[in-house]
Amino acid sequence: MSSSQYKRVLVPYVPTPEVVVERMLQIANVGQDDILYDLGCGDGRIVILALTKFKVKKAVGVEIRDDLVKIARTKIEELNLNDRGFIIHDDMFDVDISEATVVTLFLLTSVNSMLKPKLEKELRPGTRVVSHEFEIPGWTPTKVEVCSDGYLKHKIYLYIR
Repeated sequence: MSSSQYKRVLVPYVPTPEVVVERMLQIANVGQDDILYDLGCGDGRIVILALTKFKVKKAVGVEIRDDLVKIARTKIEELNLNDRGFIIHDDMFDVDISEATVVTLFLLTSVNSMLKPKLEKELRPGTRVVSHEFEIPGWTPTKVEVCSDGYLKHKIYLYIR
């Protein structure tokens, strides 16, 4: 199956708790030389924290839902991060992610499985992929960590391509 057959895969929007976002970026050792792509970026919280606290060179969120794109773009504009922060309103299967050094995900395992061929084709060796809660079937994580947001425990998977 080609990736075009997977267009418009909708995943329920569940915001990642801020403490989990921060831990995801820490586990991936995100820094100022990185270009981060958040696939299914929701309200842009990973993109924004990567830019503000981790000082990445560039952060790009990809989101299909109009309402979430507007929220994320507004936040980036309000924080004057437009020079390094971008939200692409598109299907993540159609966006070129080859410049990424870090990719973040909070998608279902089934969607990660559909996304795997794209990641394998487009990501360069050494690219870090961090997935909140859901594994990428067929890949072996470099690290798996459980963290708590004070209420729930969250699993974070780090993969290095």
